[in-house]
Amino acid sequence: MTKIFFALSILVVFVMNAGFYGYPAKTNEYIQHYLAKVSEFNESQGELLRSIQKSDLDDQSEIKKVREQIHLSRLKLKDIDFWLRYLEPIAYKKINGPLPVEWETEVFEKFENPYKRDGAGLTLAELYLDEKIIVKDTLIALIESSKTATQVFLADSITQNLTSHHSFFLANRLFLLNLAAIYTTGFECPDTSKIIPELISVMEGVKSIYEAYNHSFPSKALSNEYLALFDKTLSFSKNQSVSHSEFNHFEFIQKYVNPLFSLNQEMVRRFKVKSVSYNDYSLNNESNSIFDKTLFQGQNPKGVYYSIKDEETLNQIKETGKLLFYDPILSANFKRSCASCHKPEQYFTDTVEATPLHFDQKQSLQRNTPTLINVVYNHLINVDGKHFTLQNQVKDVISNQAEMAGQEDGLLEKVMSCDEYKKAFKEYSKLTPYSKTISIDHVVSAITLYISGFSRFYSPFDNAMNQSTVLDKEVIKGFNLFMGKAECGTCHFVPQFNGVKPPYTNSEFEVLGVPQDRDFKSLSPDKGRYSIHSAQETMNAFRTGTIRNAIFTKPYMHNGIFKTLQEVMDFYNEGGGGGRLLTVDNQTLSADSLQLSDNEVKAVVDFIGSLSEKIEFPKAPEKLPVSSIKTLNSRKVGGEY
Repeated sequence: MTKIFFALSILVVFVMNAGFYGYPAKTNEYIQHYLAKVSEFNESQGELLRSIQKSDLDDQSEIKKVREQIHLSRLKLKDIDFWLRYLEPIAYKKINGPLPVEWETEVFEKFENPYKRDGAGLTLAELYLDEKIIVKDTLIALIESSKTATQVFLADSITQNLTSHHSFFLANRLFLLNLAAIYTTGFECPDTSKIIPELISVMEGVKSIYEAYNHSFPSKALSNEYLALFDKTLSFSKNQSVSHSEFNHFEFIQKYVNPLFSLNQEMVRRFKVKSVSYNDYSLNNESNSIFDKTLFQGQNPKGVYYSIKDEETLNQIKETGKLLFYDPILSANFKRSCASCHKPEQYFTDTVEATPLHFDQKQSLQRNTPTLINVVYNHLINVDGKHFTLQNQVKDVISNQAEMAGQEDGLLEKVMSCDEYKKAFKEYSKLTPYSKTISIDHVVSAITLYISGFSRFYSPFDNAMNQSTVLDKEVIKGFNLFMGKAECGTCHFVPQFNGVKPPYTNSEFEVLGVPQDRDFKSLSPDKGRYSIHSAQETMNAFRTGTIRNAIFTKPYMHNGIFKTLQEVMDFYNEGGGGGRLLTVDNQTLSADSLQLSDNEVKAVVDFIGSLSEKIEFPKAPEKLPVSSIKTLNSRKVGGEY
């Protein structure tokens, strides 16, 4: 009691003198609640440090006590997770980082080079306790880094966010997205037995935040409808099994989290909430569902046409883009088009070849043809993240000597030799005030605008989540396995089921240990992300792609090594390359078996099938524009190979 009284006394003095220390002098119940909870978490970390310092880490019983203290500290963290993840996500990685070192690239890689981020904190400390040899100083350093990072959240630049309603609703939005994508999957909770208890803890913490906020901002309060539904959500969670593999993720998201998200979005609009945080860079205030295809976007498919709003004009540009997509005029030999590898009737990929044919028609390329559907939901393009815009990707493919071998210098001249293209781009360039001179950017932007149109379709799973249809029980079982026992949801995040997690500003890369051969005799020699950004952690790392439409987009993996989803599931079930005894020192996928039964594997595959979107595939153009260069008029729609 003495310690508690002393801590509270210090807190009261701190709050009363907040203005002197640089924090908001006019505190309300909401700010006081924040300061009190941050203080409690800070104290719990101090207790944890003292526990470690007194422990004999060669003694398993002592290690168990330290682990229990970590769990207690994690529960205190959950009380403030709502704020910390939103207010300063980089500092949060020092408190509860899932990886020792991250090169995960935030959206701002579009403007600056990626940089190393050292993780620290509770997750890494708990994982470190599983090491054969535990160095006490290393363990202490992980917690001290966390304790230091916690002080960031007391800075004036952070606490000022609590003086208005704006950051509250945006933090709440991120919280709801994380309820759907992170909190129930074990993404950063190493002890699976603690996932659901921590879920309940974070929700109880948020309930107290709601109460404090509503008292402090009565004119911008959460609605009674929202609060009632949140209470039902909490009750539902408490009535579930504590085993995350038995948790009903489907019902949790469909009946509770997604409707809460819709209500919060309505309040974001009603209260004219404004953001000053890059957390909100990709998110759309107008989306009323987590499973709305307008929720977020990683790409600007319009390119140079970004300022054009008129739908009729955009449709005209798309039609030009369609012609160019099928037109081999972009290649060096006028025999290869975008459609040569990205076959529309095959979900804009190639389901026949493991990897496509080289431009020279003798070799094969190193990598599988990725689908273009839903490509707009990635901030980084290519499996190695080489490009940050679709337009740069298209330019690269056109000029790549192994793909289309086109020369950018003469390319525009050839395109403009066709009156149909010339007339169209003259009109379009009038609508691009910052790019009035027709350039290659006008050409590739027409193509990206065209291909982006195939990312707007919905699947039966989306419709079920939006409560407009009913799914088969096996599909629901598969989704629950996907999010639970199968651990797929820790890399393929709701709602796009790719590597872009809330707040949807970054593309994650994973090291899976993909083999070069089907007998697992050797690891794929493709260095992946390392070839673009060389670091130990990025060797053999590849951007996590979407599993939407995966039933139709075989073969799988960056090298097309697996022909069926059954083979893919077997690969994961056995622990990836490491589980098959390949040497993959930096594998991010657990090398332990998932212990999925045949029926469970089938259920997961059934769920993946429910992500097949109802896409309206286009018919190829009947003919291509006529060129004034006669030798170009023998080119064929879609190319020859």
